[in-house]
Amino acid sequence: MAWILLVVAGLLEVGWASLLPATEGLRRPVPTAGFLALLAASMYGLAKATETIPIGTGYVVWVGIGAVGTAIVGMGRGDPVTTARLVCLGLIVAGVVGLRVWAVD
Repeated sequence: MAWILLVVAGLLEVGWASLLPATEGLRRPVPTAGFLALLAASMYGLAKATETIPIGTGYVVWVGIGAVGTAIVGMGRGDPVTTARLVCLGLIVAGVVGLRVWAVD
């Protein structure tokens, strides 16, 4: 259950990070409220998941999901899509999967 919660928390991180530009520096109330709600839910999920999952592993998985997911959203919104970027994102995914498969007791 902790791993499912961690994945959901990582996906919520994608949500808040992707919403951040719409807040225009936290000056627009509605996007800012959405950003803060997603941020709080993401942090809560991370906190609950790391009651069971080691903090180092949990945090890296959470950040990895957020980083890769946000990069994909960004590419969908016009960020450059290059071979180097895709390879680097693949390396992040490989590291996260490696931690899940081999580094958890």
